[in-house]
Amino acid sequence: MTIVISAVNLRKGGTLAILRDCLAALSQLARQRDIRIVALVHKKALAQYDGIEYIELPWSTKSWAHRLWCEYMTMHKISRQLGDIDLWLSLHDTTPRVKARSQAVYCHNSYPFFRWQWRHLWLNYRIVCFALFTKWIYRINIHRNRYIIVQQEWFKAAFQKMFGLRRENIIVARPNAVCNPIPDQRPHDGVYRFIYPAYPDVHKNLECICEAARLLEREMEPSRFEVILTTSACMNPYSQWICRKWADVKSIRFSGFVDREHLNALYAQADCLVFPSWVETWGLPISEFAVTGRPMLLADLPYTHETAAGSRKTAFFNPANASELKEKMKELILGNEQGLQSVAAVHSTPPCAADWPQLFNLILQQ
Repeated sequence: MTIVISAVNLRKGGTLAILRDCLAALSQLARQRDIRIVALVHKKALAQYDGIEYIELPWSTKSWAHRLWCEYMTMHKISRQLGDIDLWLSLHDTTPRVKARSQAVYCHNSYPFFRWQWRHLWLNYRIVCFALFTKWIYRINIHRNRYIIVQQEWFKAAFQKMFGLRRENIIVARPNAVCNPIPDQRPHDGVYRFIYPAYPDVHKNLECICEAARLLEREMEPSRFEVILTTSACMNPYSQWICRKWADVKSIRFSGFVDREHLNALYAQADCLVFPSWVETWGLPISEFAVTGRPMLLADLPYTHETAAGSRKTAFFNPANASELKEKMKELILGNEQGLQSVAAVHSTPPCAADWPQLFNLILQQ
């Protein structure tokens, strides 16, 4: 059996973790069965495991033109050179034009569901372009796949409707978000601390929490609370706009980009996570902070309800309404947690997989 994994665009962050987890599971599988595994990657050093052949394609990420040429021309040529391929799994949203008995694609780009606004064009036109064109890139060859893999049940329902797919061909494979315990190191200084860890992309909706802080300062002393944002003015045009427009809000602390160790330290000191992002594939900070058992205020959107499933002190708000968020923040500062609730578990409809071994058992069925 020959399995090909294409992942030339997975180079950092959560998507790189997906590639590493996938290849680690295949490396184990190759030790148990007679399987040839070929991985098309940006660079071998990013995810190197025993029992896997690598083809490096670093040039494919130079531009979208290079990426599209790689997906629909180069990969077709490689598939013919490799001979009989039993499964071709694309780990980055696109379905390449290849010669294989079976194909599958892992879809983790949620931009098609981002409802962008006109100001986002000049703040970050690339995100708007992704929102406009990603669904068309998804659409190309999507019906060649035997299986489409997504991370959440709402994503499955949305894909079924958007592309006319059958539910039995969409697998929900939730990421294994292994989150370390976070100690309680909150200072006893009378300051209630909110944290929103997010890179300043326009879909992160930083303006909602910033405006909520401004409104809150009109009703209580800013010394009573603090809003920690992991951004700074120098990161991109959107962060410059955020820092300039809400520069007069004393309760906001722009910490700048932080590494994992520093972020865990901020989590340890925070009383509440706020997450107003418009769209996410998962929303890892929700999983990371939920282990503390402390309050979370989350955008009332499908992805947050799934990611926060099982949390005990959670409230949801309209991410377009800073006044609503302000009221929920105010209640927590005053010590009133009556508006918080437990979030019910979300059960995935079959087919679904709890980990990579289960996923490969599904997609390798003949």
